[in-house]
Amino acid sequence: MAPRALEGLRVIECGQMVAASYTAKLMADMGADVIKVEEPPGDPARRRGPFPGGEPHPEKSGLFLYLNCNKRGITLDLTRPKGQELLARLVAQADVLVHNYPPPEMERRHLDYARLAEANPRLVMTSITPFGLDGPYRDYKAHDITVMAAGGWAWINGWPGHPEEPPLKAYGPQTEYQAGAAAAVATMGALLARERDGRGQHVEVNAQAVVASFLEMTYTAWPYMGVVAVRWGQRPIHPIDFFQCKDGWIFVLCVEEHQWKAFVELMGNPEWAQWDVFRDRISRAQNYDALRPFLEEWIKDWTVEELYRAANERRIPFAPASTMGDLLRSEHLRARGFFVTVEHPQAGTYEYPGAPYKFALTPWELRSPAPTLGQHNEEVLGGLLGLSRAEMESLRAEGVI
Repeated sequence: MAPRALEGLRVIECGQMVAASYTAKLMADMGADVIKVEEPPGDPARRRGPFPGGEPHPEKSGLFLYLNCNKRGITLDLTRPKGQELLARLVAQADVLVHNYPPPEMERRHLDYARLAEANPRLVMTSITPFGLDGPYRDYKAHDITVMAAGGWAWINGWPGHPEEPPLKAYGPQTEYQAGAAAAVATMGALLARERDGRGQHVEVNAQAVVASFLEMTYTAWPYMGVVAVRWGQRPIHPIDFFQCKDGWIFVLCVEEHQWKAFVELMGNPEWAQWDVFRDRISRAQNYDALRPFLEEWIKDWTVEELYRAANERRIPFAPASTMGDLLRSEHLRARGFFVTVEHPQAGTYEYPGAPYKFALTPWELRSPAPTLGQHNEEVLGGLLGLSRAEMESLRAEGVI
């Protein structure tokens, strides 16, 4: 098999839950040798579902299994001097260290780049934190909902047309995934720079800033126009909206006049479509309260697939609002081989999303399932660091591993 894109790169991953795990996963799936360091009693992601049959088990968490394929796993208490010394020895043999501890927790674990780089000047260390390594919020801890609110994402989620209603959080730890993706890009940038000048560097990723940076036209609307971004539904042009069909929801977009004309023809040229209040996209937006019931009444008798196909034939950009079941059954995604099946020694066989990209020459591959807790302690601590079996037993008795 051809070498993978990141084959030969060694990454040490520390932290908990999603952000650092996702960064390292993206690199592991491209061939990097990722050693995941879990502090006893293990990554809290192991306690987060979903679980098969709804029964919690530290080796069967769907979240943990997805985030940690293709990694080797060890246990190491980084709050203890012996654990910190062993981590430093591992980092001396690595290219990258990625973690998601906030600054006070970094300091408690001696994750100091200057100290670690003394032994490995080529080290790239990526720190993912809620608010960065400096500034008045540097020491604050934060959950996903905190970062989503602080970054502006929660504000633009809410009931359309009702700014008096409270902000809403998107499902799942989305800010951690976004910060993890940004960290992977930044880490690769630092590695490319190292190829040029031979030196590693400390990369910091501020999750709040990540969120603020990707919200389309929301931040820039303020300095450009003095306008506070509004929630979905409050738009100067229409229709752009979701509608319920007989068997699900469909997204309707037809704001250009040729799209609206085609949609009106698909609806059979109803009399109301000729009214002056709906003459153009601005008028349709200004009178959307009157327009929407007509569209609802017509759309409700279609199935999602039937309406999607009918609109597609007329080049009207409708789209099914896919449920997770719809995605798993997607003919297109399956034809592209997007979903991958993984066999885990305790969780059994499961199916997960694969890569959203393809390499022509350096293959992406799931090579191994997520490690069980401490699965590779002997292989890594004994094989890489040369610890004897007696030393390993002593560390285990002390609770260091």
